[in-house]
Amino acid sequence: MHSITSADGTEVGYETRGDGQPLVLVHGTSARKESFRDLVPHLADDFEVVTYDRRGRGASGDGDEYSFEREVEDLRAVVEAVDGELIVLGHSFGGLVALEAANEMDIDRLVLYEPPILVGEPHGGDLGERIRARLADGNRVGAVEVFLDAVGAADLLPQPAVEQAAGIVETVAREIEVVEDYDLDDPETGVPTLLVLGEQGPEHLREAVETLDGALAETERAELAGVGHLGINTAPEQLADAVREFARD
Repeated sequence: MHSITSADGTEVGYETRGDGQPLVLVHGTSARKESFRDLVPHLADDFEVVTYDRRGRGASGDGDEYSFEREVEDLRAVVEAVDGELIVLGHSFGGLVALEAANEMDIDRLVLYEPPILVGEPHGGDLGERIRARLADGNRVGAVEVFLDAVGAADLLPQPAVEQAAGIVETVAREIEVVEDYDLDDPETGVPTLLVLGEQGPEHLREAVETLDGALAETERAELAGVGHLGINTAPEQLADAVREFARD
């Protein structure tokens, strides 16, 4: 286990495995670096895989005040700590962090797996409020279930994972509020970008990928057959193949 200090003084813990071109993985909401446990073995023969806990969970600390910019600074700090021509892969909310950070990172390529850029209001525009309402009632598991149901993942996570997420549900609420307030504006990553989507993923995330594909200058797309939003766990070999092919281009 390694750690670096982010711009606001927060300690961010990360691990490395494998050998080759560095590949930083950025996990999604309700997750930790362990969410990549199924994917990493399929990548470690070809890449030096770096996984880190985003702030507020696992091996990382948290600041007194939260903002999306702190998340972006954390990723930039991890990237700066790793030598080589990096690839960054962001899954779900991690993809949003990676997209926002990309222009000011020295990286070779970017992979975004269904980042939650909202087209319209698929959650009704008040998901963060509904999660916080359950929290106010003391129902932490219920708050996670509200989130999972809204994003179409209610049947994808086993109960132990739901209960683990309940321990960090405050981070779920604040990240959903970031998503609901996020303005795509005029994005550019500055590097070749692979947009990944699951064939069976949520329609609003497919719309997000379509939007990004039209907005970014240099993109490729990979659709994972028979896969939903959690292809990092349900089809890790298929995702790893797509990343390897992109890295070789």
